[in-house]
Amino acid sequence: MKKLLCAMFFLAVLTAEAQVLTPQPSPAATVTTVVGLTDVKIDYSRPRTKGRKIFGEGADVLVPNGQIWRTGANNGTKITFSDDVTVEGIKVAKGEYLLFSWPGAAEWTVSLYKDIKIGGNTDDYKAENEAAKFKVKPAKLTERVDMFTMNITDLSDDSKTAKIEIAWENTSVKFGIAVDYDAKVMKSIETSTKVPASNYANAAIYYAENGKDLKQALVWIDEAIKANPKAFWYVHQKAKIQAKAGDVKGARETANESIRIAKESGNDFGYVKLNEDFLKTLK
Repeated sequence: MKKLLCAMFFLAVLTAEAQVLTPQPSPAATVTTVVGLTDVKIDYSRPRTKGRKIFGEGADVLVPNGQIWRTGANNGTKITFSDDVTVEGIKVAKGEYLLFSWPGAAEWTVSLYKDIKIGGNTDDYKAENEAAKFKVKPAKLTERVDMFTMNITDLSDDSKTAKIEIAWENTSVKFGIAVDYDAKVMKSIETSTKVPASNYANAAIYYAENGKDLKQALVWIDEAIKANPKAFWYVHQKAKIQAKAGDVKGARETANESIRIAKESGNDFGYVKLNEDFLKTLK
């Protein structure tokens, strides 16, 4: 009896784990393009025409004019933007969206939908979850497209705009997206070219303490102070470099400035006394 139960158990496990893989009638596809500095990705399924009339009027039409369509097959079509974008003049936050459409002979209505959990279930569509909704004109294709196809195309020379295309049967529909990468580029430039104040200060102190170019040390310590004017410890170091360079008057003024800033800080970390002791050494 135990052997029979064990055999049945293993058979059940094998049956549960075994899967027969066959080609899907609407295979999955992904298309990605970088527009400016923004990753644009489309995940969708690709149904075939199979001799059917796809768009138009009549009982034999697969996607009737004016009716909501999941814009593809299976779980519909998902579009992902890695940054905020503008879609047909509407600002859309970075993230994932479902693509729904209402085909028409003269114009299509297209929407980007925030609740991706509904997948291709158009019955659960709610207007309150629309991130963008707009109208675009369809175009007639000269060559028939048998498999539903999504493209990211018409990328501008400056990479600021592109178009997303829906193409199937004899119809093409495109809508525009625009990106703004200037702020991102400027931030990258600032991050890549900005030297931390501590680097300037460390270089200045090293030069001063190792008998190197004191003029250069003063340039660097000034850069450190410029980046962090409240850093009384940098100001103290400048006074010491000035003294080594023979500028006693300047060193005295700078040390007193360090004392003033240190007292205003609320916690001088002992720098008031350091400066006072340093001033006593100046002659």
